[in-house]
Amino acid sequence: MSSTDHKKHPCPDCTFCQWCSDDRCALCLRKDCCKKKLSIAEQIALYDEINRDKTPAPGTDETVDNLSEYGLKIIQPLSGYRFSLDPLLLCDFAPTDRNSILDLGCGCGIISLVMAKKCPGAAITGVELQKEMAGIALRNSADNRLSSRVRIIESDILDLRRHLASEGFDLVMANPPYRRQGEGRISPKAGRDLARHESSATLHDFMTIAKRMTKPGASICFICHPERLTEMLYLATGLKLSPIRLQMVHGDCTLPARMFLIEFLKGKNGTLAVLPQISIKGSVYGERQQGGMKKAR
Repeated sequence: MSSTDHKKHPCPDCTFCQWCSDDRCALCLRKDCCKKKLSIAEQIALYDEINRDKTPAPGTDETVDNLSEYGLKIIQPLSGYRFSLDPLLLCDFAPTDRNSILDLGCGCGIISLVMAKKCPGAAITGVELQKEMAGIALRNSADNRLSSRVRIIESDILDLRRHLASEGFDLVMANPPYRRQGEGRISPKAGRDLARHESSATLHDFMTIAKRMTKPGASICFICHPERLTEMLYLATGLKLSPIRLQMVHGDCTLPARMFLIEFLKGKNGTLAVLPQISIKGSVYGERQQGGMKKAR
């Protein structure tokens, strides 16, 4: 098997190689392991050991994690969807000279909160479909004393016209579900599948709504799985969105890309710049991954 072939991996949330450098993979985060080559059976046994379900005690179904780089404390559900490096990559990729930012599918509010720190003068609106996650995002905004600048709306993005005027934002950001309905593995953890598989809103919906909500000449920034890149560029042509920046993200530079970051302009022509690739392994992102999120309680 060549170094670029995908290898079997026991982690249900990743499809990458052994010691894949995926930030969601508990095998990669294990510090007391020599990371010797394991058989598939040994991988599965190790995965079961460190990833077996734990039933939370009453009142302990959440964690509070420190994102010290930005001085943030983030409440997240103990099980279900928990953010990974993807939103942080998107925040580092997005332009920061904007005054009004829309975060489509904001989850616990991580993109909204980080962008509030990176853009001190900006007003940010996060939109989240899941009631529980929208409530957590509201609490995160309040607990980090950002309620005056970070607004959270509980809504399907398809219903945004009821809440927000069109063409009101300098920047729209999204970490949309990567998989189409019926594709890929279904996560057994509640809430996680909604974040990773299209439900009511498709990629076309995310792009159409992003265009509707941005001002003329404003930016739209997405992070998505490489298998959706061709589709996204095709949709952008129909929507008259011009791609101006593209950056591939690799777990390791010897392996295929695992994500891509892209910026579009609305109603404005531009030349596409393909930026140097990001390799998580050996980068500041790898250090974030290996360090993990520090528990605040």
